[in-house]
Amino acid sequence: MRFFVRLIGSLFALGLVVMGLEMIAAESGEVVVLRTTGDDGQPRETRLWVVDESGRQWLRAGSPQSSWLLDIQREPAVEMERNGHTAPYTAVPDVSARQRLNVLFALKYGWADDYIAMLFGREDATPIRLDPR
Repeated sequence: MRFFVRLIGSLFALGLVVMGLEMIAAESGEVVVLRTTGDDGQPRETRLWVVDESGRQWLRAGSPQSSWLLDIQREPAVEMERNGHTAPYTAVPDVSARQRLNVLFALKYGWADDYIAMLFGREDATPIRLDPR
């Protein structure tokens, strides 16, 4: 019986470590705030990574079911706060850029991107281009 209690306790502790590392990884490097409109009409703020390519800013949704991705599919008008400056954008999903953007995110965020990719994968990631309004 003690063995099972210790095993369950160890698995619980391991789960906490994995979740803690995920939180640390997600907040490593540059993090921006994206403001979208939720399905209830209320504003939603999401902290995300951002990369720049050829003068464009890009975000990435890790899952097609990400709440903020669903928000922009309903209403692509968003605001992004970066370095203390807030600006309006039109969010444009572009899955054709997935491989290219996955490389850019990996280069910019290093171990943190690798860790999160190990947990969740990048096969379904959706790059989001931000077009200034």
